[in-house]
Amino acid sequence: MHGQNTFARVISLRFAAALRAGALCGLSLACAASCHAQAGGGAPPGRLITSMGVAVNPSTHKAYAVDEREGTVVVMNNAGTTRTVKVGNNPIALAIDRKTNKIYVANTGSGSISVIDGASDNVVATIPGEAHPYAIAANDVTGTVYVTNTYSDAVTVIDVHTDTAHPLKVGGADGIAIDSRNNTIFLTHYEEPNLRIVDGATGTVRKISIGPHIWGMVFDEDSDSLYLAHTVTAEIISVKEKTLAVRTIPVGQIPCALAVNPATHRLYAVNYGDETLSVVDLRSQRAIATLPVGHHPQAVAVDPTRNVIYVANVHSNNVTAIDGRNNRIIGAFAAGQAPYAVVVDAETGQVFTAGYGSPALSQVKLSR
Repeated sequence: MHGQNTFARVISLRFAAALRAGALCGLSLACAASCHAQAGGGAPPGRLITSMGVAVNPSTHKAYAVDEREGTVVVMNNAGTTRTVKVGNNPIALAIDRKTNKIYVANTGSGSISVIDGASDNVVATIPGEAHPYAIAANDVTGTVYVTNTYSDAVTVIDVHTDTAHPLKVGGADGIAIDSRNNTIFLTHYEEPNLRIVDGATGTVRKISIGPHIWGMVFDEDSDSLYLAHTVTAEIISVKEKTLAVRTIPVGQIPCALAVNPATHRLYAVNYGDETLSVVDLRSQRAIATLPVGHHPQAVAVDPTRNVIYVANVHSNNVTAIDGRNNRIIGAFAAGQAPYAVVVDAETGQVFTAGYGSPALSQVKLSR
């Protein structure tokens, strides 16, 4: 895959791989965007997306979302006022370092990372990266941001205090999750059968075979486990960080996005294939409920304070809200055009989505 030099070629290769595997989420927004465009939604076909396209800063209560088509980040403050910030080409994911109040934006088309100052909402640095940055995550404990690069042999490591970067030669990756307590980085590549577990201090790598076609993962500190969505086998894979013991939990068809409520010890898996949400009890390691959601569900977020779960439904243009106490549907709420990522401000309870259409960032109105 090295040496591909056009964004369109990258998309066609990744989408072809997804089709061969039968997994139509995450990467599949190429298909979803095409369908939505034909329906008058205006989204161009062949776009890569990630659920990291939206984030909220719990300190300032500002929400940020990428606008891949315009090469901007849309910012909304807690009064609901928005502004746009010009970044690099095809921004695809962002992460917030809360201690420095900086927002790091992975620009797939430019091969760079834009740094936005959260106080002024201006770009204060542009960091050169590797080919086709994709996912991004921040470790607030170490002051480090990690950027995966799908068609490179390295992960970009950024020091948030100096905004300098260096490549960590651990291979290309799509997915990333971090255990900040132990400074451990988990990496997956959609077509690779191995999970890579990287020591953030030394750069050493351990590998464990979990099978290819993983899309979506989350680390749960309480159980010291990483959970990964296996799109082909319709299972969640549980990996213990210390022992590397592996278990599988059957869920719905084509699971693609995961979230954990640490207060209730439950995991939520979005099943793109049968348009459901699986509720998994992490103590028993089994699914205890399956709930219908909207069309082409793509992402999930948990409000642990209020015990409410939100699922972004791309083709329904809404989010489904679920009461975590009784696993009942609260309702479906408008969420902009083709919402593919969702985030909750745990303090205020506000919910935000990123969408293909206009606006790129929407605040979900939870009252009718």
